[in-house]
Amino acid sequence: MDVEGLILDVTPADGDFDRDFLEKLGHPVLVCHGPEMGHLCPILKDGCEMVNTAHGVVFQLDLERPQHRAILKRYQEVVADDVPIVAVVRSGQRTKYGELLAGVHIWETEPTASELDGFAAEVEAADWSREA
Repeated sequence: MDVEGLILDVTPADGDFDRDFLEKLGHPVLVCHGPEMGHLCPILKDGCEMVNTAHGVVFQLDLERPQHRAILKRYQEVVADDVPIVAVVRSGQRTKYGELLAGVHIWETEPTASELDGFAAEVEAADWSREA
């Protein structure tokens, strides 16, 4: 399933980013709450169809958990170079996990409407360049 502008929102079970806002901008959103405690994320063993179809990824799992760091690293390995990834991190994690976050957009606070709009525009630009 290749849906233009599809954004994968990888966020804890208690929420999602402003899905309504992104969808009003024309971006369908898939939400993944990550693996349940004690379970291995599918992307770390068999792959993940949601990641394979994403045209952009918003990642907000807890980087203090080793499996979550492994998931972000795997995303960087398997998505195309033109698929934008943004990681929402807590204060100090930009420095602590600098090597892991290299090449990833970083937000250290809840994203503003303008940041979400900018991310959506980046997804659109990548889609457009693939079609050209």
